[in-house]
Amino acid sequence: MSATLESLSRQIHSAEDLASVVRMMKTLAAVSIRQYEEAVESLRDYRRNVENGLRMLLWESHASEFSDEIPGRELAVVFGSDQGMCGQFNQQIVAYIVERFSGTAVDDSGHEATASRATPILVAVGHRCSSLLEEAGFRVEASLPEAGSAGAVIDCVQDLLMEIDRVRQRQAANRVALYFSQRTTATLTEPHRTRVLPVDLRRFAGHWKSHRQTRSLPIHTVAEKELLLSLQREHLFVSLFRACAESLSSENAARIQSMQSAERNITDRLMELRTEFHQSRQTSITEELLDVVSGFEVLRRKDQAGDFS
Repeated sequence: MSATLESLSRQIHSAEDLASVVRMMKTLAAVSIRQYEEAVESLRDYRRNVENGLRMLLWESHASEFSDEIPGRELAVVFGSDQGMCGQFNQQIVAYIVERFSGTAVDDSGHEATASRATPILVAVGHRCSSLLEEAGFRVEASLPEAGSAGAVIDCVQDLLMEIDRVRQRQAANRVALYFSQRTTATLTEPHRTRVLPVDLRRFAGHWKSHRQTRSLPIHTVAEKELLLSLQREHLFVSLFRACAESLSSENAARIQSMQSAERNITDRLMELRTEFHQSRQTSITEELLDVVSGFEVLRRKDQAGDFS
């Protein structure tokens, strides 16, 4: 019985240590979420300036001047994870890709796409996500590591920009879309898609009057084509930064949800172990008392019989 009690005691201590690790991981994930939120907020003003620059540049243009029909395959940048313990985070975004590109897809204008257009050129961020995409039957053109912290997001985005340029030149990909997870609640996420290239200039054409805060008309000294390309490049950078940060925030939200589930399971297991430990300890005490009582009865009978030999 002593061996059983020692074994249960070790299991209880191990479960308590594991619960402590789970609580620490939840805390770290919550802190990380806030850091990524602050990273997105810090870029909000810059994004607004880039969008205002596009509105000022295209203030005399009309939306009808820009076509949304862009031929060629889509370069899909998929944001996943390098880390584990985040539940179905990677499986969720991969399932979204499979659903969108399986069989006949639907393009941005709502029309059915051809098979060649439905097959994307994939660049994955996160090796776990890359492996799942390959298991699903997709060919991943390039796989990059995810940013390990808020400070590493810019480096990740710069690597992505170079990879996107390389793939577009080699594969003639005219359209670029980002696939990443967004938080819908504190711990729930859902996949999201946003097209970043070509920039939808119809959103900015002819809208300067409704956004301007001055009566002055916009002017520029740089060639219009050069300035437009530069602004589109900055718009791509901001979109990549936001997608990367939101994906990392969603990953940590999924990790919190996973840790909460693990914490509940550990709590239930601890209750079972402690109940079993107390029952075993009570049984052990009862057996020891019975042994004492039995020994006492034997001695009492011998005393009554006068036999002490």
